[in-house]
Amino acid sequence: MPETSRRGLLFGTAAISAGAFLTACTSNEPEKKETATNTQPAAADDKPGSPVTIGFAGPQADHGWLNAINENAKSRAAKYSEVTLDITEGSNDTAAQIGQVETLINKKVDVLVILPADGKALTQVGLKAMRAGIPVINLDRIFADPQAYRCWVGGDNYGMGVSAGNYIGEKLRDKPNAKVIELAGIDNLELTQQRTQGFDDALKNFPNIKKVARQAADFTVESGQAKMAQLLQAQPSFDALWNHDDDQGVGALRAIQQAGRDGFLMVGGAGAKAAMDAIKADNSVLKATVLYPPTMAASAIDLARALGQAKGVSGLAELEIPASLTCYSAVVDKENVDQYLPTGFS
Repeated sequence: MPETSRRGLLFGTAAISAGAFLTACTSNEPEKKETATNTQPAAADDKPGSPVTIGFAGPQADHGWLNAINENAKSRAAKYSEVTLDITEGSNDTAAQIGQVETLINKKVDVLVILPADGKALTQVGLKAMRAGIPVINLDRIFADPQAYRCWVGGDNYGMGVSAGNYIGEKLRDKPNAKVIELAGIDNLELTQQRTQGFDDALKNFPNIKKVARQAADFTVESGQAKMAQLLQAQPSFDALWNHDDDQGVGALRAIQQAGRDGFLMVGGAGAKAAMDAIKADNSVLKATVLYPPTMAASAIDLARALGQAKGVSGLAELEIPASLTCYSAVVDKENVDQYLPTGFS
């Protein structure tokens, strides 16, 4: 509802209330109670609404998770007959991605969904879109200025670490002097640091457990294999491994198999289909993975559609969509893997 309409509504309500008060003071008739009228606009649902064009700009899909982001956005938009998705060719070059977003701004799309290759570097173009009257859904990698987006949707890196730590902790709760190791992602990324911090904080709940080693890979199969081989050589025995990323986990499992090692449990990260398949088969050390769900892109499309149609979110009392949405990092193991398999990415 436009601000002027809200003010008018408030003023009109105040005038009506004042009139009712004067009537009550001058009449001997019993006061009649008024029933409040629900003025909340319709929430977004699956029924077709007004046409909405959503511009989508993301980085190059050079990782299984990023490819799943694109696929989730496309499939969700296709669900709505009134939604047109204008998706750019992904790029990890910040200048190229800025140019792609500026093209979408010039096209005057109704809403923008942006997963920036670099949140800080794309902040200014986010601000440009917002100032042009195009609301922005900032997906995952956050802009440096909250004014550059209307809503942020993303995962919980710290929560990933907490979930992994608590899962491993519960499995090893009764084992004296338990040892765990960690195969992290790219160390200079804040998300990697957050995942490690969450893991370390969760392990503090289990005084019988000590983290004895950590290596940082770079989210690739090759780096996962190389760094895992180093961990195995340095640690003749341990009880659990947390690997931050299922793609590099493919390499880690390869190194484990080549070394002929077992007798410990491995927990992965992100939610790749290959990892879920291995968990379901239950024929390796991989027993669980912690989600960083690419379905967040589908949720971003849902929120962009609601914004474009000036609707709220079904099930919430507020008139507008939220300012942020953090996806939960659930643990998938053999007990619930069938439930999550449809969300696994390749």
